[in-house]
Amino acid sequence: MLSRRSFTTRLTLALALLLLAYGALVGLLGRHVAAEHEQEALQRLSHGLARHIVEHWPEITLTDPDQADRAARAALLSMLMVVNPGIQVYVLDADGRVQAYIGDPGMVRQEQVDLQAVRNFLAGAALPLRGTDPMGSGIPRIFSAAMFPPRAADARPPGYLYVVLDGQAREQVAGQLSLRRVWQGAGLVAAAGMLVTLLLGVFVFRRLTQPLHRLAGRLRDYSLRTLNTGDAAGRRAPAGEQERSTGDEVSAIGAAFDAMTQRIEAQTAREQQQASDHREMMAGVAHDLRTPLTALHGHLEALAGRGLAESGQRERVLAAALAQSDKVRRLSQQLFELAALQSTDQVLHRERFRLDELVTDAVQKFDLGDGPPPVTLHGAPPGPLEFEGDLHLIERALSNLIDNAMRHAAGAAPVRVSLRREGGLAEVLVEDAGPGLSAELLSRLEQGASLRDPPLRRTSGGIGGLGLAIAQRVAALHGGSLRPLPSVLGGTRLCLALPLTN
Repeated sequence: MLSRRSFTTRLTLALALLLLAYGALVGLLGRHVAAEHEQEALQRLSHGLARHIVEHWPEITLTDPDQADRAARAALLSMLMVVNPGIQVYVLDADGRVQAYIGDPGMVRQEQVDLQAVRNFLAGAALPLRGTDPMGSGIPRIFSAAMFPPRAADARPPGYLYVVLDGQAREQVAGQLSLRRVWQGAGLVAAAGMLVTLLLGVFVFRRLTQPLHRLAGRLRDYSLRTLNTGDAAGRRAPAGEQERSTGDEVSAIGAAFDAMTQRIEAQTAREQQQASDHREMMAGVAHDLRTPLTALHGHLEALAGRGLAESGQRERVLAAALAQSDKVRRLSQQLFELAALQSTDQVLHRERFRLDELVTDAVQKFDLGDGPPPVTLHGAPPGPLEFEGDLHLIERALSNLIDNAMRHAAGAAPVRVSLRREGGLAEVLVEDAGPGLSAELLSRLEQGASLRDPPLRRTSGGIGGLGLAIAQRVAALHGGSLRPLPSVLGGTRLCLALPLTN
């Protein structure tokens, strides 16, 4: 879900998370630094407390029970605890063991104090210094310490005065005050600062990403428009393509770039294929033109050489020359018409006419001799069929289909032409008893593939199927199709389907 949000929203969320993490880190560090500072200040302020007590109340230094005035020492310790209940005063022997504590002796849970911290304190080490908590909390405490004055008869110091400055009572009061005042105020200030920073960041991000957002929108719109309308090869937008292009701005630009790259690569491949097909077609056209032109040139040389004495020979050579000339004319005309149809996106000369009458005229056009007609109308007439389209192009398509059938089924049964109505379609059927279509040509017609790109190659050389390609293109321009059907005559049966007007 996060990847579908806009780039600005993702930046805003990232900034908010960074600010929260930064605020938490600063809060923890600030609390630690404040606690360290507070303890250092307290320890510095009370640094000489233990020494002052030892100097002014020497009776506290007497650790010998026989010499100590227990009542006086107890009164002194009680006075100190009353003046500052946050401190804890202990009398230690030379080994660091607790000898006296004002209060309940049962509260002392750790009688041994680490003397290394005490010695560092007396040596003037950097503050804050923490030592053992005889109350057994396990938390190191800041302290003040002083060594009792040595006596001449003792080889070891008589002991130490150990004053814990931040006892549990003071910690509880300080914690309550911090939670209630200092940290609540600091938290509110920090939250307000982060909120202001977040709002400023959102404003800056929106201003900075606005050009990127506009560019992503333009690329997304162009991508969707291109995919939805289909490219030159007829590709439609695949399922999920629009979803992939509607993520954040960076993803949209990336998807649009990938789609554009694919279209460029596909277009390049198509252009290369078209160039190859064009070269192949030019070679086929050259082959188809060279054969009749060579024969025509030979016949004309024979006529010009006056070597033909008999008039019958001259007539045969002249007829052969005319036949070759007709081949050149028909091929050039088909190439011209096919090129014009390929560059036409729509039918230019639409008019309303009777399709049944046009089919009848096209059949009668081929009945020129005295013998049996080479083309016949077959089947029951469907009645008047009104059609709106280019009359010249429809007539040309019918003529090509009939002419192809006559040439490929010469000497066989007459070509049968029929017209029928199937729903909203008018179907013109042209059937012959010839050898049938080639496998490649039949496959293309069944699949609805173009007969022009790539061109069909004959086994004998040259290109083929130009007449059928023209008929197929005319049908496509009118919204129809050209497809093969099973033939009862064993030859070819083609169906030119055209949509009828209401």
